[in-house]
Amino acid sequence: MNDLSELTFGQKACGVSFNPDGNPVVAMMKTQFAALVDILHTNQEMTLNPEIKRMLSIAITETQTAQMWAVKAITWKY
Repeated sequence: MNDLSELTFGQKACGVSFNPDGNPVVAMMKTQFAALVDILHTNQEMTLNPEIKRMLSIAITETQTAQMWAVKAITWKY
């Protein structure tokens, strides 16, 4: 996954290619969250309703936030 142009929106949004320690749990978590972001993004692109677009945008942001906290918890060393 070195070429960012080959990544899905969710994979880019969740940073699946960034895992300096090669932690398999981090990789799995990022992949799972990326799949959810992709579903949300696909639905966002399919609707014309601005309120639904806004809600899906918030859902994507909150999913990214949850993913970052999950990775932080998995990699916590202190």
